Amino acid sequence: MAFSPENLISLIKLAFQHNASDIHIRTNEPPAFRIRGELFSVESKPLKQEDVFEIAKIIIRNKEDNARIHEFKEYDGGFGVSGLCRIRFNFFRYHQKPGIILRIVKESVPTIDQLGLPQVLKHISSQKRGLILVTGPTGSGKSTTLASMIRHMNESFNYHIITIEDPIEYIHKTARSKISQREVGRDTDNFTTGLRSALRQDPDVLLIGEMRDPETVQTALKAAETGHLVLSTMHTTNALATIGRIISLFPESEREEVKKRLSVNLYATVGQRMLKRADNNGIVIAQEIMITSPGIKECILGNEPLERIVKIMHEAHKPGGNGSLTFDQNIMELYEAGKIDKETALAAVTSQTNFLQKLEFE
Repeated sequence: MAFSPENLISLIKLAFQHNASDIHIRTNEPPAFRIRGELFSVESKPLKQEDVFEIAKIIIRNKEDNARIHEFKEYDGGFGVSGLCRIRFNFFRYHQKPGIILRIVKESVPTIDQLGLPQVLKHISSQKRGLILVTGPTGSGKSTTLASMIRHMNESFNYHIITIEDPIEYIHKTARSKISQREVGRDTDNFTTGLRSALRQDPDVLLIGEMRDPETVQTALKAAETGHLVLSTMHTTNALATIGRIISLFPESEREEVKKRLSVNLYATVGQRMLKRADNNGIVIAQEIMITSPGIKECILGNEPLERIVKIMHEAHKPGGNGSLTFDQNIMELYEAGKIDKETALAAVTSQTNFLQKLEFE
């Protein structure tokens, strides 16, 4: 019997009930759920290759692409399950066999408070212009953090917010702002074209799903320079890696100019990673927040060592500071709040020695 749409919906509902973040579908294996960071196989029959292709045909809504499913080596997309959630998916090949990863995205857009994120994110989300980057590895919750920031803007300001996503994950409903969500491949050809077009659509805020190439970075910087607030993501681990990655995208002859533009327009980077909760009931987000200050501008320009940024962030995390904080500072706060245990904290901090010394003095 062929794998039916009803079978797929039942699988998604089961994953949702178990608070899974992802569903792994692989040839000759039963489906697996990622729950609290770990993969668990579902007690069911292994899926045949024909089943995986049937699932791909169910979720790929474009008729032309659907007919060519056997030609694809990878394919991204998304769809909604009415009254339950949205799904972001990736079809791929491994050892010439088909596989699919389904990412579960809850229908309701969480708030910054509901996610337990630092309150300074509300201040960052209230800026009128500049470039804000949320960074971290795949699966670290970057899209969810961005969605919470957009929700804060939507509920606080009378803006026109344009998003360019691949694919759209969270669906934002109009509050005080008008939100135009555009999906790559459906509403626009690519990030660069969509971003250029967005500049002629009277935007206040632009969200770009990902900074992938020099052209997108150039256009994003131009948008920030002309008085817009631009938000995006990068697959980098921290502020130093993010700045270095942006600069390295350009040829040597252009890097000095890029440093100047970045020093003026980069308002903040928000790096994040997921840590296991102390009660083993889910995960908690640890963040590093860099808000650009005169000292950080000097580091970006190359007048000071880039590594000095960490010290500047550390010193800025105090009463009267600008709200910056390092990963180690946030991890200590999470530990002191009882959200993570000592073992998790020690495994995550940059310096275990400094962490233990601070514990001794408290």
